[in-house]
Amino acid sequence: MMNLAKAIALALLPVATAQVLAQAQIHAPDSWGLAIWEPRSFLGTTDYQVINLDNEQVLQAEANASASALYIEQRIDLNATPFLQWRWRTDATLGVGVNETLKSGDDYAARIYVVRKGGLAFWRTKALNYVWASNQPLGSRWPNPFAGNNVQMLAVDTGTANLGQWRHHVRDIKADWYEAFGETIENLDGIAIMTDTDNSGLAIEAWYADVAFTRRP
Repeated sequence: MMNLAKAIALALLPVATAQVLAQAQIHAPDSWGLAIWEPRSFLGTTDYQVINLDNEQVLQAEANASASALYIEQRIDLNATPFLQWRWRTDATLGVGVNETLKSGDDYAARIYVVRKGGLAFWRTKALNYVWASNQPLGSRWPNPFAGNNVQMLAVDTGTANLGQWRHHVRDIKADWYEAFGETIENLDGIAIMTDTDNSGLAIEAWYADVAFTRRP
């Protein structure tokens, strides 16, 4: 049950903040002070802290056989701000022995996921996870091994080719959601950041910066 909760964490949580994400970056120093992010632990605690890296303040995440997330639960208008942008970096993956399509390998150096609730029909809650995969092909998508088809994983980075580099991503959420679920949506109910290794029992480190919903790519 804990791993299912990890996959759709935002779905069952009460509203934690009234901060508005639309058209606002949520990076250092003020918001990376974690005032608008809420922690959620599933197994152990991933250590999140603001550090200075390459002369900028970024969020560092260190997981050691642990899984905890930082989340914001907030209605996000995708007609006004349809694009999600962010940067992330890791210096290592979890190795060739990790198969992310299996429960034992449902761990990622870096992931950002967005959630749409199912209302009272909580089983209809869906989440789309953008991940830095260890072994899945770039651009591939697969159902979460714990939560099934309602939680889809999408490899926007993979393997070792870009280790040690900042990777900048821009995603059209409405387009990605339609491809993943065959649904046209107008809003989301939350966003989360997570670096986790609870299933593999390994240790990993990643950095995040410049997370924002924007009107234009």
